[in-house]
Amino acid sequence: MSHRFYLPGRDKEAQTRRNILAVDIGGTKTSFGVFEVNGNKLTLIREETFGSRSLGTFEEILQKFLAGGNLDIPEVLSIGVAGPVLENRVSLTNLSWELDAVSLQAAFNIEKVSIINDLEATAYGLVGLSAEDTVSLFESSATISGNMAVLAPGTGLGEAGIFWDGAYHRPFATEGGHSEFAPRTDLDVELLKYLQQEDEIISWEHVVSGPGIYRIYKFLRDAKGHKEPAWLKENFKNSDNPAAVISHAAMRELDATCSLAMDLFVSYMARESASLVLKHKAVGGLWLGGGIPPRIFPLLKKDLFRKQFIQNARMGHLLEKVPVRVILNSQAALIGAGYYGAFGA
Repeated sequence: MSHRFYLPGRDKEAQTRRNILAVDIGGTKTSFGVFEVNGNKLTLIREETFGSRSLGTFEEILQKFLAGGNLDIPEVLSIGVAGPVLENRVSLTNLSWELDAVSLQAAFNIEKVSIINDLEATAYGLVGLSAEDTVSLFESSATISGNMAVLAPGTGLGEAGIFWDGAYHRPFATEGGHSEFAPRTDLDVELLKYLQQEDEIISWEHVVSGPGIYRIYKFLRDAKGHKEPAWLKENFKNSDNPAAVISHAAMRELDATCSLAMDLFVSYMARESASLVLKHKAVGGLWLGGGIPPRIFPLLKKDLFRKQFIQNARMGHLLEKVPVRVILNSQAALIGAGYYGAFGA
């Protein structure tokens, strides 16, 4: 990628750390990758993914990974995690885990342990992606150097900023996905009231995520009276991922309710993307990561996302200039955790 990210160790002539274990912890799965340092590049030499709830603790999963490959203890363990990291410690948002870098360092005899937010890791992952790992959603005729932003819907909604200091891009974490949902239309207000039957405060993550897709669909079915055909009911029974069932039906135009649910999801994703860009003045570009955008790319390419993204009372002219790209490589956060472990602070 052409963007220059601040990784202070990357410009050193010789790298002393050669064995980096990177981890990407999500609410659904936890991915491990062993990287070798080759100059200022990383090469992935072993990887494995576990269900995040397959064992009781992260330490148990880490031990299983290390034992399974007969690996030497890594010099560096770098973890990207969904949750607010404070002083190298975190309580995960969608898992009942608590991680502490000092404790992990002592328990596994690892020289250095770093914990960063998974969206911060995704931003650093842009360093290691090729042109084929991303695809343009909307380009801009104007090339503007400036801040960037990352929005990533999956099990939850992750958001990060990337500050441009005039020479380098510097990623930083946010918890913007937990800011409150802002209804605009009468239907939005109805959805808000429906969701408030379960939670008093509704965040953007409630609607811009995999579970959010299913919440929107259930609102249309249960509160608005949309009919659910027998074949769709059966598909839900046979799947542990209702969001995938809904998006599949929508992209193939098999069910009008699924199509409407995905139109609402795309609208909400576009509106929160625009808010993220405006709050960070991310004129350098918006990156859409996470598991959902690559899978629904045909829906994002339609006019709806673009229209909702640039629709603003006073800043539509600014939003029109912002390029939007989708991250196709599902290992972006893992790669970013590796680069941060090898070259970061």
